[in-house]
Amino acid sequence: MTWTPLHAHIHRTIHTRNLLPPKQHLLVAVSGGQDSLCLIKLLLDLQPKWEWNIAIAHCDHCWREDSQANAHHVANLAKTWHTPFYLETANQPVKSEATARNWRYQALTKIAQCYNYQYIITGHTASDRAETLLYNLIRGTGTDGLQALTWQRPLTENITLIRPLLEITRSQTEQFCQKFHLPIWEDSTNQNLKHPRNRIRQQLIPYLRENFNPQVEANLAQTAELLQADVEFLEQTALQWRLEASAKGDKDNLQINRRILQKAPLAVQRRVMRQILQEILPHAPNFEHIDKLTALITAPNRSQTDPFPGGLTAIVQGDWINLSSELGVRSFSFGDATRTEL
Repeated sequence: MTWTPLHAHIHRTIHTRNLLPPKQHLLVAVSGGQDSLCLIKLLLDLQPKWEWNIAIAHCDHCWREDSQANAHHVANLAKTWHTPFYLETANQPVKSEATARNWRYQALTKIAQCYNYQYIITGHTASDRAETLLYNLIRGTGTDGLQALTWQRPLTENITLIRPLLEITRSQTEQFCQKFHLPIWEDSTNQNLKHPRNRIRQQLIPYLRENFNPQVEANLAQTAELLQADVEFLEQTALQWRLEASAKGDKDNLQINRRILQKAPLAVQRRVMRQILQEILPHAPNFEHIDKLTALITAPNRSQTDPFPGGLTAIVQGDWINLSSELGVRSFSFGDATRTEL
């Protein structure tokens, strides 16, 4: 095996960040593109040092004419590398990027649960991180969206998603594939400019690289890394304030002590309200939802909001903000907050 600087980098990253313990069962998502081929090659080469049990999983979205051939290509690679292979095929074509992503994680989790893999590994890179940051910034998002992709996050109680290539750019994975003559399967949908992410990748990033900063991808990825630590701190801080401000003793009555929250900075106030709304609304709250609930912290007595999705209304009653629905007081539990990655 030829040991390259990229091998050393990933080996060091896995060790210092404690991403993948030795002797674990790893399910590696391989699309056939350059990033996933770089990933699986690196992990297979590192396997003797870490004693992992590695398998390859491929998800066929059925949205391209060559998707079945693509799946056969990855299956043949797995056979060549003497690596177990699992294929999950969509029952019907998956049309949108968001739907495809959700289905893909569900499919990978299903395989991992069935065959006892503790970790699912994907080939997201610093370039993906930069593109996600820009995409979310353009859409209008808070720091949670700007932190973009994280190194790891739980998918279930026993399965963790790991992204070990987040410091590696797409140009580096391309050079690695060329060095080892890895047979890249070109995904034609990556060239379709009707998708915003493709326009960011094909048009915006090259423009920024040429006219503003040759290292724009790495620098944006570094910004996302810094924001990740900030978000973790804010989430924990907001949780402490939330628990202090919540009514105790009656789990069926959602009350928030606004006098306590008046002492908190605005950033913490908004995040407390966001945590609450995430648990009680049918869909993720937007800025308008969060802002109108936050405004009640300093509003006059008897002030109230118009209904949230699901018919929930908040009203100021003295020192308290009470949330109730048209069907009565909304049941709510003030346990540990669950962080949601956007």
